[in-house]
Amino acid sequence: AWSIERPPGDTAGCTFCHTSSEERCSTCHQRHQLDPRVARRAEQCKTCHWGKDHRDWEAYDIGLHGVVYQVNKWKPEQFDFSRKLSDADYVGPTCQYCHMRGGHHNVQRFGTVYTSMGMSMADRGAPIWNEKRDRWVSICDDCHSPRFAREQLQALDEAVKDAGLKYRETFKVAEDLLVDGVLDPMPKDLCPDWSGQHLWSLKIGAYHDGEAYGGKTGESGEFRMSNCTDVERLCFESVGYFQTYIYKGMAHGSWNDATYSDGSFGMDRWLVNVKQNASRARRLATLEKKVGITWQPEEFWETGEWLDELTGPYIVKNHPGKTIFDLCPDPGWLDTHHAPAE
Repeated sequence: AWSIERPPGDTAGCTFCHTSSEERCSTCHQRHQLDPRVARRAEQCKTCHWGKDHRDWEAYDIGLHGVVYQVNKWKPEQFDFSRKLSDADYVGPTCQYCHMRGGHHNVQRFGTVYTSMGMSMADRGAPIWNEKRDRWVSICDDCHSPRFAREQLQALDEAVKDAGLKYRETFKVAEDLLVDGVLDPMPKDLCPDWSGQHLWSLKIGAYHDGEAYGGKTGESGEFRMSNCTDVERLCFESVGYFQTYIYKGMAHGSWNDATYSDGSFGMDRWLVNVKQNASRARRLATLEKKVGITWQPEEFWETGEWLDELTGPYIVKNHPGKTIFDLCPDPGWLDTHHAPAE
């Protein structure tokens, strides 16, 4: 969705992985080579699995397992990549060792519960996930005790729950600004989002009802990375970047990454910024009301040379009255515009 929103030149890094490379053998096995010894090295995952919103490589690389790999990877007696993925052939885990156990190519099978890269709030320790957790412990106990493995998973759960507290508080401050009409600009004053609508970017499904949010019951807003209020952008970064740092860091044994590298400390800072923004907006609205000023949002929020290149304005201009969901009758993965679950 974030790639669809913007001109192609803005999202080369998105489309390289999500169109050119995704689900092709040559992405990991390398075209013209197809050598299993190459595909078993952790660096093969690095091309795609890194960056602000999916910080896998960085978390692994500076975590304990990644350090063991980096200082030993050139020693065949420590990492024998000519042999299959099994506990006898590696002194430490690579990405493939854990996530592609036994050569299994469904990487999500060995996730700690996949929920939008860690952004969605979920109780990963709930009984419904027991089978997946047991599967993880069975990998960890190649080198660690099962009790140690379960303690690490519990530490992950607790860190994500703590992040969820900041997640909810940050979004609530932004939501109150919108409901009270002091968010500048309001959704109706922006150019349309990538779907061609004016719903609030943080309106998630049926959780926010009422005209203040735009749209109808059950309709979802679309996360905006651009042309939105600073408050919304900070909310997006808090959960889209920093909460994923916490999740990825804890899941890969990189506790410093989860804390210092814009993980929990980053969420702290963005929560402070959102509160400060909210305080200033309310004080300014009070002063404007007192002196009789009726503020009109600047025109640059609605149109501009770059804004006119975005998907939303294109749909509105070329397909009046339509949205991207009308134009894609079977939207598949685009279908975030759904009614509450029956």
